Amino acid sequence: MSQNNFDGGGELPFISHLIELRNRLLRIVFFVLAVFLGLAFYANEIYTLLAEPLLKYMPKNSTMIAIDVASPFFTPFKLALLLSIFISVPFILYQFWAFVAPGLYKRERRMILPLLVASTLLFYIGVAFAYFVVFPLVFKFLAAAAPDGVAVMTDIAKYLDFVLAMFFAFGVCFEVPIFTIVLVWTGMVTPADLADKRPYVVVGAFIVGAVLTPPDALSQTLLAVPMWMLFELGLLCSKLFVPKSDNDYQTPDNLKTEARLNKIEQQEDE
Repeated sequence: MSQNNFDGGGELPFISHLIELRNRLLRIVFFVLAVFLGLAFYANEIYTLLAEPLLKYMPKNSTMIAIDVASPFFTPFKLALLLSIFISVPFILYQFWAFVAPGLYKRERRMILPLLVASTLLFYIGVAFAYFVVFPLVFKFLAAAAPDGVAVMTDIAKYLDFVLAMFFAFGVCFEVPIFTIVLVWTGMVTPADLADKRPYVVVGAFIVGAVLTPPDALSQTLLAVPMWMLFELGLLCSKLFVPKSDNDYQTPDNLKTEARLNKIEQQEDE
């Protein structure tokens, strides 16, 4: 009987963790579905709002088109579902945090929670930057670059894929401060090492800007300069996350405890 209790005791914590994980995943699914049901009634209006930066610079009497038969129906609902997930990110991160926080040390909780909040805000800012700053420049350039005799009529599904890719790219690029802080926090690099590599970071930022934006200096600079500034911000904040050495923990209390343990060990040896 005692043997059965011993065997089952190790499984109970693992099963309880699985049950908690399942419950939190279900909460996430239900929350996303609830947001989606609220947005589904306005799917067409949401898509029109998303397409506004393109429609503004399309030639006169030109419209977007739907190549696939079901695109006019499914594409707006696809956007509504993705927007539901996008809106639910804070709730999703909260569920993730509530699941892992009990297993972390107090110092780790104090450091990870601000990083989660900051990474979410930076991703949202990157998406907003792409929509309000980059898209007008991109679509204005692309509409003007169309050869004579070519009617600019973009498919709604392909436009959505393009916009989502741009949102994701800019959202990730704006996570530069978080990447910088994590590199320093894990001890892979030091702030001094990153400062020495600043010229390479600047060049890399302009290369990324050239790849993600149209081939003109203005739009490339509009992405490269914020990335550079975000790197400098992450470099500044990373100094607060430098791992402490063993000497940093040699406080008077710790020294007394260590001396007491050494004394006990000497008595045992005698």
